[in-house]
Amino acid sequence: MALGIIGKKIGMTQLFDARGHLVPVTVIQAGPCPVIQKKTVDNDGYNAIQIGFGESGRKKSANKPYSGHFKAARVKPAATLQEIKVENIEEYEVGQNVKVDIFKPQDTVVVTGFTKGKGFAGVIKRHGFAGKDSGHGTHEAFRHGGSIGTRVPKRTLKGRRMPGRMGNKQFTVKNLQIMLVDKENNLLMVKGAVPGWKGGYLVIRKAQ
Repeated sequence: MALGIIGKKIGMTQLFDARGHLVPVTVIQAGPCPVIQKKTVDNDGYNAIQIGFGESGRKKSANKPYSGHFKAARVKPAATLQEIKVENIEEYEVGQNVKVDIFKPQDTVVVTGFTKGKGFAGVIKRHGFAGKDSGHGTHEAFRHGGSIGTRVPKRTLKGRRMPGRMGNKQFTVKNLQIMLVDKENNLLMVKGAVPGWKGGYLVIRKAQ
């Protein structure tokens, strides 16, 4: 059995659990994901399958190695690829679909995605700095970060918290519980929030 699948974040809603409590859930469209390539212990040193998800916006003639990779598997080019470990590689063939039925309610999963990109941000928004006093002669430096160096050594040390790009980084949330599996519509409803924006790609793996 495959230990994961690729999905797309649809949004958030609410469900009632078995005790009647209202629980926030994230709706994820998970699969079907065709198997593009098989990797075995004999050839690659480990057992895994490469699966795809979504429709690629690339033209067929734009990237011959990319299109040829899918042509060899006899599947349509996918928007994203991911390697997933499997328990028994013999159960899978190239072109076969991995579906949401590998999960069941109450399963615990690990969800990986990219956080929302916030663009270039200052130290107050990015790191939670307090800023400078708004009185006592302060001017033109209310949201500045202050000193970034020392006399010795005469340079800025690595790791200094400074302005820069915020967000758009890979982030993993562990131990999320599956509340509902909709096999007909390829939907997963996971308790709590997951990283990313609506329409962003996610990798959902079974917790080890």
